Amino acid sequence: MTLQLGKHCISPALVLAPMAGVTDKPFRQLCRRLGAGLAPSEMLTADPGLWETPKSRARMDHRGEPGPIAVQIAGYDPAMMANAARHNVAHGADIVDINMGCPAKKVCKRDAGSALMKDEALVARILSAVVEAVDVPVTLKTRTGWAAEHRNAVQIARIAEDCGIAAIAIHGRTRDQKYAGRAEYDTIRAVKQSVGIPVLANGDVDSPEKAQAVLAATGADGLLIGRAAQGRPWIFGEIAHFLRTGQHLPSPQPQQIGHWLAEHLDGIYRLYGERRGVRIARKHIGWYVADQPERAAFLRQAMRLESAAAQLTAVRRYFGLDSGTGASVGCAA
Repeated sequence: MTLQLGKHCISPALVLAPMAGVTDKPFRQLCRRLGAGLAPSEMLTADPGLWETPKSRARMDHRGEPGPIAVQIAGYDPAMMANAARHNVAHGADIVDINMGCPAKKVCKRDAGSALMKDEALVARILSAVVEAVDVPVTLKTRTGWAAEHRNAVQIARIAEDCGIAAIAIHGRTRDQKYAGRAEYDTIRAVKQSVGIPVLANGDVDSPEKAQAVLAATGADGLLIGRAAQGRPWIFGEIAHFLRTGQHLPSPQPQQIGHWLAEHLDGIYRLYGERRGVRIARKHIGWYVADQPERAAFLRQAMRLESAAAQLTAVRRYFGLDSGTGASVGCAA
């Protein structure tokens, strides 16, 4: 299963969904290595006045990442969005993704993210401005609508195709649902039947079987996977293998998970520095150990650690990396 975006062949057509505060460079690199065909950046503001903050600088750092580099931008002003697209392409972006799917209040209160779906004329102006501003593929991430009684993803998709958008990803929830309830796929299927550009399905894809079912239900050309990849970056390889062969890969052993987590933590410390990196790492550690034995006892200790060395040592001991056996998972002493 492949996806063509301009000159870029995305294979497999399994994309890491951008998630603010989660899909930073270390996580993107690991997901790509473990099977994701594309891993866009965290959402970047189109406001140039915020580009020099530590958070934005970290999000704009793509050094060492495998191509193609995809950057997601968010904003409400067409000229500002066009300028942001040009800026990111000048700094290495091979693909620009426009966020019209984020339901977060701090984004929507500025009429950005999924709030834009209320104003289809403004959507058209933003999409046209960005497509005309850069010579790389521009994609769009959106939702089924802004409320249950206002599902207008089909209209937005038609506007996107007319404006030259290369592909559209649809999260199977409305803005007012945020992440509650179950994703629905009928709207995504309707979008796929209404446009000729590639359509990617997003929402509740958390297993190889679910991936296969969603593709069958929607006819989509690919999938975006978000929350299911938190603490489980190998899900992309699992899904790709299942779709290709109909067989499951063996579940990774605790020691292998520990190696991946240690690699992830090292990247976090390098990107953010020790003090900030240790705090950011805590949520990732919690996700990685979600299905492991003696999780609660381990986390009570691990979440109190303040140094990178202590945090990494605790993780290595928990996953049996220092014992050399990897036969069992136990609490750090």
